Amino acid sequence: MTGADGGGRSGSGAGPLLLGVRHHGPGSARAVRAALAAARPRVVLIEGPPEADALIPLAADEEMRPPVALLAHAVDEPGRSAFWPLAEFSPEWVAIRWALEHDVPARFIDLPAAHTLAWETAAGEAPATEAGDGNGSAGPGTEGTAPGGDGAGPAAGRGPDAGPAPGTDAAGAPAPAGGAGPDVRIDPLAVLAGTAGHDDPERWWEDVVEHRGAGEGDPLAPFGALEEAMAALREAYGSGGRGRDAVREAYMRLQVRAARREFADGVAVVCGAWHVPALRRKATVAADRALLRGLPRVKVDMTWVPWTHRRLSRGSGYGAGIDSPGWYGHLFGVPDRPVERWMTKVAGLLRAEDRIVSPAHVIEAVRLAESLAALRGRPLPGLGEMTDAVRAVMCEGSDVPLALVHDRLVVGDVMGEVPPAAPAVPLQRDLARTQRRLRLRPEALERVLELDLRKETDAGRSRLLHRLRLLGVDWGEPAASRGSTGTFRETWRLRWEPELSVRVAEAGVWGTTVPAAATAKAGADALAAPDLAEVTALAERCLRAELPDALPTVMRVLAERAALDSDVGRLAQALPALVRSLRYGDVRGTDTRALAEVAAGLAERVFVGLPPACTALDADAAEEMRRHVDAVHRAVGLLGDDPAPAHGDLRARWRTVLRALSERDTVPGVIRGRTARLLLDDGELAQEEAARLMGLVLSPGTPPADAAAWIEGFVGGGVGGGMLLVHDERLLGLVDAWLTGVPAEAFTDVLPLLRRTFSAYEQGVRRTLGELVRRGPGQRGSGAVTGSDRPGFAPGLDTGRADAVLPVVRLLLGLDGDRDGAGQDAGDGEDSRNSGMTEGGEVFEDVGVFEGVEVTGDDERAGGGEDTGLVGVTR
Repeated sequence: MTGADGGGRSGSGAGPLLLGVRHHGPGSARAVRAALAAARPRVVLIEGPPEADALIPLAADEEMRPPVALLAHAVDEPGRSAFWPLAEFSPEWVAIRWALEHDVPARFIDLPAAHTLAWETAAGEAPATEAGDGNGSAGPGTEGTAPGGDGAGPAAGRGPDAGPAPGTDAAGAPAPAGGAGPDVRIDPLAVLAGTAGHDDPERWWEDVVEHRGAGEGDPLAPFGALEEAMAALREAYGSGGRGRDAVREAYMRLQVRAARREFADGVAVVCGAWHVPALRRKATVAADRALLRGLPRVKVDMTWVPWTHRRLSRGSGYGAGIDSPGWYGHLFGVPDRPVERWMTKVAGLLRAEDRIVSPAHVIEAVRLAESLAALRGRPLPGLGEMTDAVRAVMCEGSDVPLALVHDRLVVGDVMGEVPPAAPAVPLQRDLARTQRRLRLRPEALERVLELDLRKETDAGRSRLLHRLRLLGVDWGEPAASRGSTGTFRETWRLRWEPELSVRVAEAGVWGTTVPAAATAKAGADALAAPDLAEVTALAERCLRAELPDALPTVMRVLAERAALDSDVGRLAQALPALVRSLRYGDVRGTDTRALAEVAAGLAERVFVGLPPACTALDADAAEEMRRHVDAVHRAVGLLGDDPAPAHGDLRARWRTVLRALSERDTVPGVIRGRTARLLLDDGELAQEEAARLMGLVLSPGTPPADAAAWIEGFVGGGVGGGMLLVHDERLLGLVDAWLTGVPAEAFTDVLPLLRRTFSAYEQGVRRTLGELVRRGPGQRGSGAVTGSDRPGFAPGLDTGRADAVLPVVRLLLGLDGDRDGAGQDAGDGEDSRNSGMTEGGEVFEDVGVFEGVEVTGDDERAGGGEDTGLVGVTR
């Protein structure tokens, strides 16, 4: 093509070699490599922050593996930061690698990061954490979604601009030439695709660039065409809505001039294609310097950090992102036959997920993709044809496995690596050493980590993850443990995100090592905590993280806050966290005597303040206080009979409080019902007494709403109330009789409470209750029936069936040591190991309700090492 000098030089003095690219475009990357090999420049200038010039040699390190990113952060405020991501198929990365391989100087020429980060704050905008802004998303950057269109530039954001520079239009860019269109924000790639008659910019770009190589015969031809297209767009649209590009381009022009004075015409510039017309434009040095005069600046540090393909994707919010980084990496990396190699990757992934994919599927998918490309007039199958072929052939028309292919391959979870020689804050280096020692490698793909705190390595991993969470570095998120509720087990979901590097740098102000920084941060958080509950939660986190040096400060603040806080609700909310801290202290061997004293004192204050606090409450406040009662009850149960000798028996005193609440008429019904139920469960309230209390509450003199609230507290809230009614027909009869006697005018008022109570029961419990109610009084215990007909309960105990179960129960509980008496319990005088079953995993016989159950084998008890003869049963 003609125009714009073909993107190169027509002769001596024609100007620098301007290579306009699309950021993260494999076609542009291949074209840049071919152009540099043909032109052999003496210096390579690259769009990027010049503070990173000293980091360029690290790109040649054997341990440097893209995707990586340049991270700039303000020294005095590490949270103010920006990234410049680079992938293996990024033209900038290819230019850096070419320069290093050919001993050619490489320099970054974009606006310095010192101005970029300062400009964000000066303009009243929130500092961004990611470079690129092709779509208007907040963030300083160098990339854009269009061919080189970097959107907002290094100081872009959603907030207000700092104002137009001298000699520019309202958007801060040079005024467009006569006849130019309005200065609106555009996506150059979409405009070019629409002009060519395509409605999909990505597909159009693949057709004209990615699938056509670097050009036959003239490696500079693609750059000339792109420059001509961008020049036409800038003439029509002015700055394209990218107001700050004028300042960036002025700085780049100054750097190009300086390089030409040093290297004459041996200068090659790799930048976004959108900037090429501006760099080609003639402008005086004085005008460019005027645009840069008075820019704010901050002191910054820069380093390389790992990046991921997922964060290169547009779906992550990255303005210069691409839809398919994994696919682009495949196009750039394969030497030949990209279609066949891609289909092979897809087949391998689906096979790993236990889907049946044969070589015949791969062959047919390749043929279908090529046929679709031919029908659609495309030079080669693109991602659209690949996806359609995979869906039809390998996924049998289902989008479910196709979503997995998109997530794992089209986007991908590739994570880069940075060599240890890269600059880093001391805290980052200590974290890296700890990760290597604990064999806990950062990964982009989320994984579940099960820890057994009785093992030294797992305990160290738990400490590290808890300490990082205290520092705000949420590498791991606690998850519910599977198959165990013991305090010696923890489950974590781990996923390393690039932003965590910023969090580590930000946390470096607290210390040079992870333990020291976490200790200092915990002490500061304790002093700044607004309420007692946060301090108790912090104490729990310090114990989990094993920070003994932080506990004195936290405990002092905790004692002070507890002494001054008179709100019973907050005290009750804080107590469970303290008790959990005691449990974690026990499993980790931490001295928690001081914590036990504070917990016991806090419990005493709750005991004293709870009765008056439970009076004169509305429905919402009563429900909240009921939850506090439940929490305190569990906490007191975990404290034990004598956590601190000076405080006596806390459990006995708590039972006294519960009894007082259950009998006080001024206490809301939901609390009285719950306290009665807690006493019943603890054996402190006889069944007859519970029935008497329920009878009083459900008497005709009690308002229906109060009676319904008492029932909700007694049998609701997930405390097994449904089974209580199933097994105690006196209570069920009282509820049944009361419910049938509720006046019609009051029934609609109590119905929501009752529905909320009974809807929480399991389906089987509700079915059994319905059957018992259907039978009616006097028939609910009329015999037992086997099979699917749910019977109710027989009048007496069937000792034969009960005896048959005892051997199995003893084996499940590991009570096989008393072999002399076990057989007598079963009524046959034999060893309980052989009563009602055969050894070796055979089927149980003549065991009544256990018929059809088989032993799964012998094993050792967890942690016990003794043979129990039975570890589980299966139907």
